Amino acid sequence: MTKEISIADENFTTFVKDIKTKILSSQYEALKAVNKELINLYWEIGKNIVEKQELFGWGKSVVQNLSHELQKEFVGMKGFSERNLWNMRNFYIEYKRNIKLQTLSAQIGWSHNIAIFQKTKDELEREFYIKMVIKFGWTYRVLDNHIDNKTYEKYLLNQTNFDNTIIEKYKYQAKLAVKDEYNFDFLELDENHNEHQLEIGLINKIREFLAQMGTDFTFVGNQYKIEVDDEEYFIDLLLYHRRLKSLIAIELKIGKFKPEYAGKMNFYLSVLNDTIKLPDENPSIGIIICKEKKRTTVEYALKDSNQPIGVATYKLTESLPNNLKGLLPTPNEISKRLEKLLERENNND
Repeated sequence: MTKEISIADENFTTFVKDIKTKILSSQYEALKAVNKELINLYWEIGKNIVEKQELFGWGKSVVQNLSHELQKEFVGMKGFSERNLWNMRNFYIEYKRNIKLQTLSAQIGWSHNIAIFQKTKDELEREFYIKMVIKFGWTYRVLDNHIDNKTYEKYLLNQTNFDNTIIEKYKYQAKLAVKDEYNFDFLELDENHNEHQLEIGLINKIREFLAQMGTDFTFVGNQYKIEVDDEEYFIDLLLYHRRLKSLIAIELKIGKFKPEYAGKMNFYLSVLNDTIKLPDENPSIGIIICKEKKRTTVEYALKDSNQPIGVATYKLTESLPNNLKGLLPTPNEISKRLEKLLERENNND
């Protein structure tokens, strides 16, 4: 004999949840398959345009004429504008000699691909951004912001002790969250500014500040008070990172980095973890932002610290200084880092 099922029944609730999960998973896989087919189609169109131009000596008018014919035939179907056909042609030209990029590019959206091959030229840099989109689901706007902020270069240069202080699951996301250099030109500060002016300037331009810090940061407070043995201590800025599920303590320094700054940050993080951090949150992370730093000094200062700390600088210019460009790893080292970046993250999914 069958019985009536209540929608409040726990077994029924679990059953419905499982079905919904299967449907969503199926929809996601279907979307991925459609996207892959679309990217492959655009690749083939771009390839055909290039090959026919080389074979018959056709000029630019072939793209204009092809666009007209395709839009006339496939009424209402987007993607065959003259501009987009040029994108397909350039897509093929840029990636035709790199099998790895061809394969990876089919896993991200068309607008993402356009941003990457138009705004970057180095193949390893392109690989980095494609893998970041795949792994972290960056939207087009987020990707565009990362490219403009030179996240690739700053990721390779950033100085942290995260390899020894953060678990594998969050290590690479944490490295992406800390830049080697922050651009605070939106503050329009005088060169002789003090730390209070720097802090207040960032608070008054909190939207711009959080955009410069990167995605997933939220503001908690400034001059955040903690107490130990009836003594009060104040953290310049306290943020929260949603993906890392960690409090982010920031100390601002208008001069050169000093080793004692790391000791002070170590103290702050210990107190935050014991008194402020919630049980379901991950250990707090510290970022010391100075006007300048000596890289070897930073390495020694962080070497034996048991708390996750990064040291960065702030500048009033967007470009990466020439003296730092020479510190970028070799192409072989970069390639190895990119492989580890995706492999280790996938192992922790």
